[in-house]
Amino acid sequence: MATNPVLPGFHPDPSICRVRDDYYLVTSTFEYFPGLPLQHSRDLVNWKLIGHVLDRPEQLNLDGVRSSGGLYAPTIRWHNGVFYVVCTLVDPPAGAPSGNFVVTATDPAGPWSDPVWLGEPESFDPSLMFDTDGSAWFCAARPDPTSTVTGGTEIWVQAFDVATSSVVGPQTVIWHGALVDAVWAEAPHLYRAPEGGVLLVIAEGGTAHDHAMTCACAEQVTGPYRNHPRNPVLTHRHLGERYPVVGAGHVDLVDAADGTWWAVALAMRTQWADDGYHYPMGRETFLAEVVWEDGWPVLNPGVGALREQQPGLAGAVSSPAGAVRDDFDRDSLGPGWSFVRTPREPIADLAERPGWLALHPQPTSIEDLGCPAFVSRPQDSWDFTASGLLDFTPRSELDVAGIVLRQNEGFSLQLLVSLDPDGRRVARAIRRFAGVDEVVAVLPVADGPLVLSVTGAGLEYHFAVDGEALAKLDGRGLSTSLAGGFIGTMLGPYVHATPAFQGDCGQNDAPIAYWDWFEYAPGDIHHV
Repeated sequence: MATNPVLPGFHPDPSICRVRDDYYLVTSTFEYFPGLPLQHSRDLVNWKLIGHVLDRPEQLNLDGVRSSGGLYAPTIRWHNGVFYVVCTLVDPPAGAPSGNFVVTATDPAGPWSDPVWLGEPESFDPSLMFDTDGSAWFCAARPDPTSTVTGGTEIWVQAFDVATSSVVGPQTVIWHGALVDAVWAEAPHLYRAPEGGVLLVIAEGGTAHDHAMTCACAEQVTGPYRNHPRNPVLTHRHLGERYPVVGAGHVDLVDAADGTWWAVALAMRTQWADDGYHYPMGRETFLAEVVWEDGWPVLNPGVGALREQQPGLAGAVSSPAGAVRDDFDRDSLGPGWSFVRTPREPIADLAERPGWLALHPQPTSIEDLGCPAFVSRPQDSWDFTASGLLDFTPRSELDVAGIVLRQNEGFSLQLLVSLDPDGRRVARAIRRFAGVDEVVAVLPVADGPLVLSVTGAGLEYHFAVDGEALAKLDGRGLSTSLAGGFIGTMLGPYVHATPAFQGDCGQNDAPIAYWDWFEYAPGDIHHV
């Protein structure tokens, strides 16, 4: 049995491929760097991060990309010994390439090539199909200029030249969605169905509560396509807003080595409050079983929805999630850490004080459209404790370091050490909502290293310093139901310092935040 989601926390827009007995899965990262994490599994249930598709700053420019801009909806495929990932860069910096691109690698752990741009800046959610007759096809979604509804889109295909990694020949519009007045027909994937013909799978309805998977079939890639009479194939919208998992859709299919078929999909685990449902962990990756009836896919037959306990490949059992601790004793940060946008200056140094993470302040704060001194990982459980040992000597109220839980520039929770107006060192609990900071609590703290901890309990977040309770904060602003966008909560160490402390030679001698360790422990943790 698999425990869903198989990739909890911020892992949206999953795409999957199989090479013999190995499965590879990639997800969106939007403005975060490195981009497009690459997961590996041999049972579809237990996944290991083996690298990122875009891990070199020169591959892609994310400077100034808005939150929930950047890297959208990648697709991964394998053909003749080569891995292909196609993706879309949305709202890049002025003068930078935009639209769809393809990167390749012979080893999924990397290195991956530099992007080859495929044009179509209005197009998004690209995919590739390598057909049984040797042909290759590119498909994507784009706005439908003839639509009379907001969010009307069309799905189009074009031949893909493997030798040059380019699209060639005429474009053919093949689909506009399965349902009447369908909106946001997107995330297209093409497959050869087991009983013959071409299957088109798309998402429609938008990525919130009305999200759904629909499909159509044709005799050839360019159509014409016939609507599945039982659409939608997967959705949770009919289960109501109080159902604990909403927004099911954005499906990719894979055939296993034993002849079975499976699907990965995004959905959001939610909790209900007086103002509706909230999902601070964002869009996550779920697994579902697929069987074929009358030439069409059926997801989780007899259930028709994503399951918390999902049967998987024979013998596959989910490994229980354990604590993840980084003692910063490596030469570089591990692959589980992310930056907001592309780091252009040294931020995280593991050599300066061996066994410690030296986090160097940047001109950009967590509230700006830049790359702040913030290293993060996803929140992936309702109940968790994130803690670390911080050594930081602030010089003013504007010098801050601590743990931040980030949704975007306007919405975050912050546990920060700084000075008060009288020059005493204090810890502050701050809730940033719609761009406005609220200091919830202030606690005087002693000099020297401190253990900071944030404990999640549903939609509540409890802050403590050296085991002493500081504050309980409302975390609904970490959900995109209030904050907007497509991001899940990312949390981790942070520092920002006033630029006033510059040396005579121009060097930045602002106080550095040193972290001896940082640990994330999911599960039912008793909070202080």
